[in-house]
Amino acid sequence: MKVDIPDGEEPIPYVWGAMVPGIGPAAAQFSMAVYEHSSLGLREFEAARLRVAQINGCLFCLDWRTERDGEKVEATFIDAVEDWRNTTAFDERTRLAAEYAERYTLDPHGLDDAFWQRMTAHYTQAEIVELSMAIGSWLAFGRLNHVLGIDTVCALPAPGEGAGQGTAVTDPRR
Repeated sequence: MKVDIPDGEEPIPYVWGAMVPGIGPAAAQFSMAVYEHSSLGLREFEAARLRVAQINGCLFCLDWRTERDGEKVEATFIDAVEDWRNTTAFDERTRLAAEYAERYTLDPHGLDDAFWQRMTAHYTQAEIVELSMAIGSWLAFGRLNHVLGIDTVCALPAPGEGAGQGTAVTDPRR
């Protein structure tokens, strides 16, 4: 880790809450809202999220799988995300979500008219704004966690609780 965490403190709630109490809890609420209020389908949501995680290198984000109504994407989904251009596992919305996530994070100036024509043929304007906000969240916060070295010891606040305000829960697969 690049920041000192006192003994007995969970890294995420400490960094996102105690270290920056005027910013961290608000950031955590935004981060959680992306998951709690998304109207996007699970596959397109996860395609974008995992593509950002692959680019960021956030270990926790790469290992995490979003669950909705007891469902998660299949174990091989992450490989399909990496090969989004060629995979046969994706419909057009899912492929576009992965492409948008990649281009948003690596080449935002390269989002040309041809891309936007394809995007608007498959997504409403509200869905594009939602996906853009979600990708921005994952880009910023996944990168923040990775850069600070806390992605290897991530513990997330329980749903509905901001960083530094609730009990931390870790991914049960760890």
